[in-house]
Amino acid sequence: MDIQVRINHEGALRNQRFAFTDRFTLVTELLQNARRAGATLIVIIHDEQNKTLSIQDNGCGIDDFQKLLTFNETGWDETTRHEEAPFGIGFSKCLYAAGRCIVASKGQFVDIDTAAALAQAPIPVQETDSDMRLPIGTAIVLFGVELEGLVHRMPDLCRGFPVPVTFNGLDIARPHALPALNAQTTSVGHIHLEGLKDGKFARRTVVYLQGFRVYQAPTYYSCEEPANVVHLDPTKFMARLPDREKLIDEDEQVKLVHQAISALWLDALQETKATLPAPQFVEAFFDAAKHWSHTEVFNDVDCLPLSICDTISGYPRQAPFRQLDFLEAVKQPITRDDVLSGQVTLTDIDYPDSATAACWMFAQAKGHVIIHTSSLSMGHWVHSHVRHLDPDDVVIEPVDLQRQASFEGRWLDAEVLLCKHVRIRIKDEVADIHEDGFSHEDAIYVPAQEASGCAVDQACSFVDGNDQYHEDDREADAQALADLIRLLRAVDPRETLQGMLVDLKLEKYPVLHGHTFRLTVSQGHQAHTLELIE
Repeated sequence: MDIQVRINHEGALRNQRFAFTDRFTLVTELLQNARRAGATLIVIIHDEQNKTLSIQDNGCGIDDFQKLLTFNETGWDETTRHEEAPFGIGFSKCLYAAGRCIVASKGQFVDIDTAAALAQAPIPVQETDSDMRLPIGTAIVLFGVELEGLVHRMPDLCRGFPVPVTFNGLDIARPHALPALNAQTTSVGHIHLEGLKDGKFARRTVVYLQGFRVYQAPTYYSCEEPANVVHLDPTKFMARLPDREKLIDEDEQVKLVHQAISALWLDALQETKATLPAPQFVEAFFDAAKHWSHTEVFNDVDCLPLSICDTISGYPRQAPFRQLDFLEAVKQPITRDDVLSGQVTLTDIDYPDSATAACWMFAQAKGHVIIHTSSLSMGHWVHSHVRHLDPDDVVIEPVDLQRQASFEGRWLDAEVLLCKHVRIRIKDEVADIHEDGFSHEDAIYVPAQEASGCAVDQACSFVDGNDQYHEDDREADAQALADLIRLLRAVDPRETLQGMLVDLKLEKYPVLHGHTFRLTVSQGHQAHTLELIE
């Protein structure tokens, strides 16, 4: 017994209607045919209410109408076959999308009952009346087509199409068509890149094949956002049958596209580096180089990008979700001379927590600049001039220790040490901390000028295993620590009450201004007495 490949023609015709992606494929297939015919203008008229669609072009026209109804056999010339590999099934979409189809070209026309055509009934080719003949091109009218929303879809369908298109009398904008771009020829096709002149690069890339989009990433950007535009060489890339809406082996093909874009950016960066002053070059083009993995171009540039250098402008803490909201970008570019002369000390510190908080406080007190070297190439000159502060090198010296007690909060347990100030020693350097308390390992150090409980933010993140930030618990622990600090300092009655009044912010209440009170404090809060003197 032998077996062989056979084709159920009836089943193939029946199932072909399910091959196309969506209803708008009808329009793209007709546009594609007009383009291949050499049209320089395509006119589309759509009557949504009456469900008719007409499309007329000024291309070369149709010599053999049988080619329209012969599936999987293209009627295009040898050049088109070689360059674009047409599938020969595009017109079949008309048979599945419409009830009736009229096609006119070169003095002839066919009036197709699509149901009869799919049943393989013969369709006569007729002569067009002389007064109805088209001077050039092809006209197609479809009846009974369901194309709701086509008016809104047309701008997207034609965005990168090479041939001018009018829809219901209006020209369709084609901002991604090659004539509208400043494209360069590459190994994958034509590529237009945003930002080559000013560094304002686009993260979004849109890829077209034969005038229609086959890929874009990232997909969450608006279609109006600036984009890198790629028109692939149709002799090197193939899209999926039948409507070419997706590349075959997309992951591999997209790699080639990204490699070509990256190569263009490398050339552009090297050319611009030779012409722009270093500060301008770094600020305008570093982000683009980072995005396209070419930071090695900056290895010998004497300026550092502002975006990787920060001053510690706020209180170092474990902010929710690892935000470094206490850092602020430097205002002026840091140069190699600034670093080599010692005018600027560049420091790298691990994320703030109870182990590294002292390093952050030390760097802030010494005026160090925090540098984020991860975005630099390994060969950059600055790496050998960055100081890494290691918690293992930290020695804490509470100067004039005054009181000490254990703190137990909702999330945090620690030993609290009150002192005049705190000295942080890292190797042969010291920094004295007079104002802010800070956490180190299992202790919280509180200098004389500190009264708040903000040090809990260094000791704990208050984020649980489900990434939920517990703000209420944070506020409770901070208040409890502040209360403990106040209690430990409550040696002089007047100073104790004065500190409490500062926290109450009584100046916010005009009714209290200018009045004198007598307060008697008892052991129970209900026994306190308060008298208005004047």
